[in-house]
Amino acid sequence: MTTESLTGAYPAESRDTTEGRIFTVTGGDWDEFLDETGGEERVVINLGPQHPSTHGVLRLVLELEGETVTKARSVIGYLHTGIEKNTEYRTWTQGVTFVTRMDYLAPLFTETAYCLGVEKLLGIEAPKRAQTFRVMLMELNRISSHLVFLATGAMELGATTGMTYGFREREEVLHLLEFLTGLRMNHAFVRPGGVAQDLPEGWQDKVREFIKVMDTRLPDYDKLFSGQPIWKQRLKDVGYLPLDGALQLGVTGPLLRAAGLPWDLRKVEPYCGYEEYDFEVPTSNDGDCYARYLLRVQEMHESLKIIRQCVDKMESGPHMVEDAKIAWPAKLSIGADGMGNSLDHVRKIMGQSMESLIHHFKLVTEGFDVPPGQVYAPVESPRGELGVHMVSDGGTRPMRVHVREPSFVNLQAMPAMAEGGLVADVIASVASIDPVMGGVDR
Repeated sequence: MTTESLTGAYPAESRDTTEGRIFTVTGGDWDEFLDETGGEERVVINLGPQHPSTHGVLRLVLELEGETVTKARSVIGYLHTGIEKNTEYRTWTQGVTFVTRMDYLAPLFTETAYCLGVEKLLGIEAPKRAQTFRVMLMELNRISSHLVFLATGAMELGATTGMTYGFREREEVLHLLEFLTGLRMNHAFVRPGGVAQDLPEGWQDKVREFIKVMDTRLPDYDKLFSGQPIWKQRLKDVGYLPLDGALQLGVTGPLLRAAGLPWDLRKVEPYCGYEEYDFEVPTSNDGDCYARYLLRVQEMHESLKIIRQCVDKMESGPHMVEDAKIAWPAKLSIGADGMGNSLDHVRKIMGQSMESLIHHFKLVTEGFDVPPGQVYAPVESPRGELGVHMVSDGGTRPMRVHVREPSFVNLQAMPAMAEGGLVADVIASVASIDPVMGGVDR
């Protein structure tokens, strides 16, 4: 507001201070002024980075007019760990321990994509048993990731029962993953050439028991949410993203399939033998938050279908390639404490020959050489296309590793989904993208 407007059209008292001239506008003049500028009042607010509704340390800068969002921007980088750069200073096998910490809700997918890239460069393929094991682990991981989407999304919209349900079921998955791999998260279990350990004794019964539990509990989500009027009102026609917008923004995964395109790398570019499994790719043409919710619930049912097939078709044979120059750790045997090498295993290595001991030591400390070249290995993670681009200069360490992380790309769609809607709908839109900030920032 200019000095002229205050002293001319709106006579007002003024006084000079050390900070400058101050005008006091009162009465009808102030009311007239508000009427004239009423449509231009805009407020800029920060949502996050410390906020329970931003899926981690994500900062949203929103420009509001009343409760309507006129502009929305994502500010990222609060969880940056430099994982891709770190892999250049470790052996090819050690790199798995870094990449597993990117998308910490779906670590087994990043591990598999990374190892598929290393195997392509080496010109090898993991044994069939290892491939089936990988598929089973990934589908278990897909279920646990979608359950976190449901639990956190429900919590953010006020449906706390959905949160307790989601985390209860996720515990079932994490218990099973711990039984199969030794760890609940950040497994570093998928290794170049196969997997770190063979399946433990009694695994079939444990997996079948888990399927039975999930078959009884998954229908509860339809009862709790799908027909619930408040849940439907909060998600229906909210965060709309049509197919052409999704394609232009490079969006993949449930967001793209909820807009109508059945693009799933397990079907269109199969890996790990996915072409041998019978499963459907759920789609919807609605392109809103409700469609994305329904789609993820359907995907969990399809994952259970794949896990059943894994149990039935698990091949006998090795879990790691036979090449002793690549297989690491070589025929490891776990000790009684469940952590270190067993004494029998140590005795066996020590007693074989000095050459084999030296070879084992060099394999663990230096790693193996990978032929020069570059490769891109994509997999279908719970959030979309997760691809690893790797460059080798022929040494024992990667020259370059870059990950095409779906959370990072999908987050670009947030302004398109949020602008023009209400502040409350921003929460629903971000939850439906399901970004994991470990993957966004890396």
